[in-house]
Amino acid sequence: QLQLVESGGGLVQPGGSLRLSCAASGYRSDYYAVGWFRQAPGKEREGVSCISRAGESTNYPDSVKGRFTISRDNAQNTVYLQMNSLNPDDTAVYYCAAAYGICSGDPGRYVHWGRGTQVTVSS
Repeated sequence: QLQLVESGGGLVQPGGSLRLSCAASGYRSDYYAVGWFRQAPGKEREGVSCISRAGESTNYPDSVKGRFTISRDNAQNTVYLQMNSLNPDDTAVYYCAAAYGICSGDPGRYVHWGRGTQVTVSS
């Protein structure tokens, strides 16, 4: 079974950057589309990006477009999320998740989830 482990979260000042990693094991990650989601206290889980199996297609909501970039290295079984120009509204637990087939903004389509990594944007 595919297992996902996120890393790279932490505390960063507004305007700063972080790069999150999602390392897959137990199965080839290129069988799956991979998405990043986030959840802040008291809010619903929100999709922030997704990348197709081969990495040729990505998508982002307007809230992060132009600031976040998703990429994947299938040889390393790892998906990355580069986050720039962070602001306090980006504070959340960030999760990566894997879905069969194509990307989706619906968390219910994702069958494997990591445990999350905390990102805090604060001065």
